[in-house]
Amino acid sequence: MNEDALANLKALGIDMIHEAGSGHPGIVLSAAPILYTVYAKHMHINPKMPDWINRDRFVLSAGHGSALLYACLYMADFITLKDLKEFRKLGSRTPGHPEYKLTPGVEMSTGPLGQGLASAVGMAIGLKHLKEKFKEADLIDNYVYVLCGDGDLMEGLSYEASSLAGTLKLDNLIILYDSNDMSLDGPTNMTFDEDIRERFDAMGFYTTLVKNSSISEIDKALKRAKKSDLPALVEIKTILGKDSLLEGTNKAHGNPLTAEDIKQLKTKLGVPNEPFYINSLAIKAFRDEIATRTDAKFKVWDQKYQAYISKKGNLKQMEDFKHGHIDFQIKNNPFNELKDEATRESMNKVLNFISDQSDLIFGGSADLASSTKAYLDGKGDFSKDNYNGSNIRFGVREHAMGAILNGMAVIGYLPFGSTFLAFSDYLKPAMRMSALMDLPVTYIFTHDSICVGEDGPTHEPIEQIAALRAMPNMTVYRPADFKETLGSFLTAFALKKPCTIILTRQKVKALENTNPKEIIKGGYIVKKENSFPNAIFIATGSEVNMALALAEELQKDDYDIRVVSMPSVELFLQNSKEYQNDILIPGVKTFFIEASTGQELRRFVSNDKYLITLNSFGTSAKTQDVLSYMDFSYEQIKQKIKKIL
Repeated sequence: MNEDALANLKALGIDMIHEAGSGHPGIVLSAAPILYTVYAKHMHINPKMPDWINRDRFVLSAGHGSALLYACLYMADFITLKDLKEFRKLGSRTPGHPEYKLTPGVEMSTGPLGQGLASAVGMAIGLKHLKEKFKEADLIDNYVYVLCGDGDLMEGLSYEASSLAGTLKLDNLIILYDSNDMSLDGPTNMTFDEDIRERFDAMGFYTTLVKNSSISEIDKALKRAKKSDLPALVEIKTILGKDSLLEGTNKAHGNPLTAEDIKQLKTKLGVPNEPFYINSLAIKAFRDEIATRTDAKFKVWDQKYQAYISKKGNLKQMEDFKHGHIDFQIKNNPFNELKDEATRESMNKVLNFISDQSDLIFGGSADLASSTKAYLDGKGDFSKDNYNGSNIRFGVREHAMGAILNGMAVIGYLPFGSTFLAFSDYLKPAMRMSALMDLPVTYIFTHDSICVGEDGPTHEPIEQIAALRAMPNMTVYRPADFKETLGSFLTAFALKKPCTIILTRQKVKALENTNPKEIIKGGYIVKKENSFPNAIFIATGSEVNMALALAEELQKDDYDIRVVSMPSVELFLQNSKEYQNDILIPGVKTFFIEASTGQELRRFVSNDKYLITLNSFGTSAKTQDVLSYMDFSYEQIKQKIKKIL
């Protein structure tokens, strides 16, 4: 019955691609035995309860193999035959690459190679932490399986994440390597000839090889992997496009098979040559095998779960975690004595204050905690000796950090990661996946401007803020002082959306009229005009203090200036037009002051001369010398504005 179900799995995947007129048949035919074995023989999942907290997770890092995954999910009873027939069509639940929250049974959006593997490491971290959280009740003992191919392992991201997984001894992570020696452009030996298992051995993994892709041999290898106390890499030698006329060639990767090829393939598989043929007995046996195994485990687990939630307060704790509930009402404000300080210092106080109220907050830094100040005091470091720690030492692995945060977020945490703003470019692909999946990941970037000074242009962000604001569904916050930093974090965690919080290294003034409650509006007035404004100054971050000082000085020359702090452009633009026009009066000369390129800020001004921004890279010198060199000192900006006024 195993072989009959496997043949039906392959045929369904090929039929989906043929019906859609596009897709990747090669991986369907090579990796089908891998997915079949994982789902039929190992995974604890329940299609009637797809969000069961102790389910095993499967991530298809090689996202182009989506047809295979969907066919498998149909056979496991997560989706319907109608879904398979709508593969790659508008509005379907079976898009070209797997998408989180769209398809039941899909745990993660994948597509860009390496992202799925790295995010699976994040899932394994989250589940290890969760296991400690509910240790007394013994509620978590699951695995994360991830299927990757040669392309995933060519991406440096995979090794950043795997290196950390080995260091942390994440024995709940099993990587299934579909090793077929072929990539899109041809044989992998042209570009990729290292010994993968030796490389993973060196990173602290248990490794094993399956020389043929038989169900029994894959099953034995997975059983061996589970007995190890290390993360595992199971290399399975396969043939791309097995049994098709394109077998073993790169042409099998992304070209739909011809009708002639499908006919001969189905003959070899012993499947009738009809579209979307269903072997009901084989599929029932497949579903029964999953149900029998999972039902037995769930029964034991549910007894423990019911005993746990019956105790006072435990039900609320479990529900809060499952639904991401978080409440940061400040009843006793510990921040009465405000002082001039860098907003990175403010963030440290705020983040610790908030994390004391919720253990959903979990994260770390890319080897820069001492500089970014993004560290949870007294919460311990997450390590192989302490899975209860809430601070992750990511090492100098910015890209992996972003992808790992995504994995942690899908488990249910509100994760954060930090580095310098200039290095945000290393994270962009992972940040894009955060935004695409609408995950509540908080990216904390410090050292936000040319005021970094002596470290020079490599460390002085110029275009980064504009690039982050250009990303759909990514909310960017750049607070001006302590109060706005507090408001930014309270707003970000309350909204539970992907966001970036950008902070200063240099000390900034504690401003009189800033208000944490106004951050949700994105922009608000911090200095009102006396009668009717001659001009409006908009500013963000440390430039708000400069805008206020300029407004006060220009008042001596009879200029009546309104100053608007705009910590979040995205949130400001979500307000009604009435509110926006109340804050930024149409027809009044409006300047935007920000130490960035600011192309996206043109919408707020009548022409480019009203943009007080930067358009070149920085230099290495004392902060004041850099500001003068960049034509961005207080006096230079004052003269620009006076000339225009």
